[in-house]
Amino acid sequence: MSLEDWQKFGWCKAHKTNRNEIAELLAVADRDLGASKTPGLHNDWGFNIAYNAALQIATAALAASGYQAERANHHYRVIASLSLTLGTDAGSIKKFDIFRKKRNISDYERADTISASDVEEMRSLAKSFGWTSKRGDRKTTAN
Repeated sequence: MSLEDWQKFGWCKAHKTNRNEIAELLAVADRDLGASKTPGLHNDWGFNIAYNAALQIATAALAASGYQAERANHHYRVIASLSLTLGTDAGSIKKFDIFRKKRNISDYERADTISASDVEEMRSLAKSFGWTSKRGDRKTTAN
């Protein structure tokens, strides 16, 4: 399956990006990776911040490939697109999706469900994508 197929299914749409947009998304990811390590920060917040960093990286990779996820199932689509944009392995995408669900529970159903190890795993996952403002020149698989 390709991003062109995704567009046909209505999961994403064509998006014309520029270096500034990508740089801004990656700068937010860098900022959030740092902020997720703030001493004394509650695990729920640290996790959310690290999750957002990873989501910004995935969004930047999708934009750099010429697409933007549609609103329906937005986070799910952005996460799943990593296999097509950065060549991310299925295990990492599955872990990111598990964390997406965990974040939803923490945000909307029950607080205090995030452990310190969850925060560190989310932060490590974001870093594993290897695409931050310092490495924004990394090629996507769609290029």
